[in-house]
Amino acid sequence: MIGPIGKQKTLLRESFFVLKCVFYERSTMKTFFTSESVASGHPDKICDQISDAIVDAAITVDPQSRVAVETLVTTNRIVLAGEVTCSKRLPYESIARRVIHSLGYTTGIYNFSHHSPMSIYIHEQSPDIAQGVDTGGAGDQGMMFGYACRETPELMPLPIILAHRLVERMDEARENKTLAFLRPDGKSEVKVAYEKGKPISVEHVVLAVPHDPKVTNEEVKGMLIAQVIKPVMKQYGLAMLKEKDVIVNGTGKWEIGGPASDTGVTGRKIIVDTYGAYARHGGGCFSGKDPTKVDRSAAYACRYIAKNVVAAGLSDRAEVRVAYVIGHREPIAKSVECFGTEKKSIKAVEQFAWKLLDLSVPGILEGLSLRQPIYQKTARYGHFGRDGFPWEVVL
Repeated sequence: MIGPIGKQKTLLRESFFVLKCVFYERSTMKTFFTSESVASGHPDKICDQISDAIVDAAITVDPQSRVAVETLVTTNRIVLAGEVTCSKRLPYESIARRVIHSLGYTTGIYNFSHHSPMSIYIHEQSPDIAQGVDTGGAGDQGMMFGYACRETPELMPLPIILAHRLVERMDEARENKTLAFLRPDGKSEVKVAYEKGKPISVEHVVLAVPHDPKVTNEEVKGMLIAQVIKPVMKQYGLAMLKEKDVIVNGTGKWEIGGPASDTGVTGRKIIVDTYGAYARHGGGCFSGKDPTKVDRSAAYACRYIAKNVVAAGLSDRAEVRVAYVIGHREPIAKSVECFGTEKKSIKAVEQFAWKLLDLSVPGILEGLSLRQPIYQKTARYGHFGRDGFPWEVVL
């Protein structure tokens, strides 16, 4: 007969056994993560690229320019609004029309083109904001995050990198006429299986793209598999999916894309722009803002630090976190999280991290050389994981 103490010991042993089994099952079973990206002709990305083209134009004529511009596009209509302080007047209309033309919206069939009517509502930056920025302070308050991991050569999560590469290659196939029947706009979505925190396979690929109705959706699917999906999978050393695991145009039909079918606005693709929801986001968008806005510049700084921490072998994953107050030069908070993958103490990791870059606003602007016209090209296929940007440099 088991007494009260014996029963307690038995229950404890059984509870420990159950917890051990649950932990073992969770540590060995598959988990899944999905990220998406959008093509350069997606309505929101049209807006991001116009807004960032204005940032570039302002910085080109005056590196001290202040810009906060929003763009809206809808059926046969373009609207620009915001604040610009620049030593020269900028040709806003011609900038916007040039971007739209370059994205392939050149015919009336889309009910939107570089000839669509445009309204412009742009004025100078508020003097209340300017007085804080003039002394080197942040242009706004907020929290910013940067992330890096060892899943890909770019030190980015695999789902978002694949999603970006797919829409990028799809755009290239349209632009170079390899798949001339494709039309502007498009999306991708990639589901990746993980085991013990590491990617092991791609489970599903979803592509959506408008096309000439003379080509059937099944024909489009076959050619996208051959010309887009297979090359990207090969590039990353991944096994090709079965055809049943590829979805193209989920409704079975998409002929006209762009602003006539979905209104676009600057700054609505902040997860696409960063880590595909794999890492945290402070909430502020990047496009249309000059680098005194820490939503943009501090997020770039955080990515730079996180990438160099991982590249230096100090951890397999790193997330850098900062917070700023409007008008203040220095962050009010900063930290590094390595999610248990650190090879040295967190204190040692942070000592390395904070030596990489001065995180005051002037320090970021100077350290990453951000007062240069590099922003329009950030506004497609993600701001991170691509060569050519100062925050992607590994020391």
